[in-house]
Amino acid sequence: MATVSLRDVRKSYGPTQVIHGVSIDIADGEFVVIVGPSGCGKSTLLRMVAGLEAITSGTIEIAGRAVNDLEPRARDIAMVFQNYALYPHMSVFDNMAYGLRISGVRGAELRARVEATAAMLELTPFLARKPRELSGGQRQRVAMGRALVRGPAAFLLDEPLSNLDAKLRVQMRLQIKELQRSVGTTALYVTHDQVEAMTLADRLIVMNEGRAEQIDAPMKIYLEPASTFVAGFIGSPAMNILPAEGTERGVRLGGVDLPLGRAAPAADVLVGIRPEDLEAAPEGEGLPLTVQAVELLGADAFAHAAAPGGGTIVLRVPGKQALTPGQRVGAVPVPGLAHFFDPATGRRIP
Repeated sequence: MATVSLRDVRKSYGPTQVIHGVSIDIADGEFVVIVGPSGCGKSTLLRMVAGLEAITSGTIEIAGRAVNDLEPRARDIAMVFQNYALYPHMSVFDNMAYGLRISGVRGAELRARVEATAAMLELTPFLARKPRELSGGQRQRVAMGRALVRGPAAFLLDEPLSNLDAKLRVQMRLQIKELQRSVGTTALYVTHDQVEAMTLADRLIVMNEGRAEQIDAPMKIYLEPASTFVAGFIGSPAMNILPAEGTERGVRLGGVDLPLGRAAPAADVLVGIRPEDLEAAPEGEGLPLTVQAVELLGADAFAHAAAPGGGTIVLRVPGKQALTPGQRVGAVPVPGLAHFFDPATGRRIP
């Protein structure tokens, strides 16, 4: 176990800068998730920590020592990839033991460490099997076991669940979180799935075009997004963000005054309201909407509606009270829960 620190880490390919100065101190035993859309630089950042990509400038420290010039094998890290990267001709036992053998571990110690890790991951019955004889979830656990058995200072995971089906992803992410807590290894995890990020992380790094848009605890980011990008990316469905005129009681949207329980901070703002912070009301109350489509998910339903002045607003309503396309309703915001952003910069207005 160890701390991991990034100090103004940057990466360029020729004149093109792809990582723009990321800094974070990751505590011993902390689980940090790097999340963002495709092409935002999250995997590049992880690969720089692993030593698979050279950094252009800045410093990376693992366990208090700078590792900028160290090869991956000298950094005391273990990595789990999206494609598992198991040796197809080796048994589960030999796959898990391979890194230990390379490190010079032999005999009873090697067998004890592999068997203890296999028991932790519920892989003991499969130690003699080849990867082709395993399910996707079992292969993923073997890949994790191969990394964990070495007892690395830091555990790096690059979208390890993206090849699994939806149900198995839910099971595996719970296992990963429980495993990381029980072992106490510092973990840095990359995903594009914001639900996965929210459920796993002690802290999130939300990446946008090579920049760390916000670094904080998951619920802090959800409740106080630093920008319209974060507000739109974290949360499913995304936050409703619409241009509005500020008033003393709230905002004016499409000529309709909408009380928000407080004054807007500026004459022109972007107002953000989560779907769960809008309550459906009879037509004539609140913001007038026309329902366009409804996503029925069982306990909940998401109604997509045309907003006055243009744009779309999403409301979350109970599934048993689902609205219907073409229905006209009102939307009343829960007082005090709206967010305001600067129209020019997209940054949050406190």
